Amino acid sequence: MIEHHVTDQLLMAYSAGTLPEAFGLVVATHVSMCDECRARMESFDALGGSVLADAPQHDEVSMDADAFESTLSMIKRGPKDPIEIAPRKQSDVPAPLAEYLGGGLDSVRWRPVGMGVRQAILRTSKEATARLLYIPAGVAVPDHGHRGTELTLVIKGAFEDEFDRFGPGDLEVADEEMVHTPVASKDGPCICLAATDAPLRFSGLIPRLAQSFLRM
Repeated sequence: MIEHHVTDQLLMAYSAGTLPEAFGLVVATHVSMCDECRARMESFDALGGSVLADAPQHDEVSMDADAFESTLSMIKRGPKDPIEIAPRKQSDVPAPLAEYLGGGLDSVRWRPVGMGVRQAILRTSKEATARLLYIPAGVAVPDHGHRGTELTLVIKGAFEDEFDRFGPGDLEVADEEMVHTPVASKDGPCICLAATDAPLRFSGLIPRLAQSFLRM
């Protein structure tokens, strides 16, 4: 059961299309796993549509008299060449994340970080960074703070920190005031999708030295 959800602020920003791509990916992945947040997002989408519908229209666009009939005719004719839709591949991760991975976890190109931890940085816009993290059972990520916001969504397994336990579908939102040491559950490895809009603040010397190389 999912216990840690997306905030209303994040959902509204996602609905309005104002989140950085990396944050949007995390929210979309969580929403695909969480019925409660999907329902909340749909309500925000409906509210946004109502606001747009009631907004005054300042610009008018002129159209040819036969524009509607021409459009219907084009639809009936269809495309010149038939469009082949490739069948969707089965994936062991939620659909929004699978689109970025090009498949499932078996297609991830992991890079070692240390202590058995691996990461794969996903290609998104420059406003924020998205990465997939693999943390072996019982292994801790070095304690760190944040210079901005960090969203961490559990895809598989679980982790704990000084604040709570997070299982599949749970989302932890960390801000500049939070310092924590995530530790993967001893029951098995933890795979997380994390997004940051600023570098982390590591307490230890070695993680600080490796930070620029690891793009964390």
